[in-house]
Amino acid sequence: MRAVDLNNVTWRKSSYSNTDGGNCLEVADDLPHVPVRDSKTPTAPALVFATSAWVSFVDGVKSGPLGG
Repeated sequence: MRAVDLNNVTWRKSSYSNTDGGNCLEVADDLPHVPVRDSKTPTAPALVFATSAWVSFVDGVKSGPLGG
């Protein structure tokens, strides 16, 4: 995969992140792929997922534990 320039994207914190600074996942919208980063280390590399893979992941999380 080619490098994705994320310098000018707008990051959005997950609504599930808590207010004390823990569990802070951020995503950027309106791109051909879905970049994801830890808001506590914004200069670290982001993970970039194909949109279909990210949608499958989110759907899996929403459906609950495996086998449950």
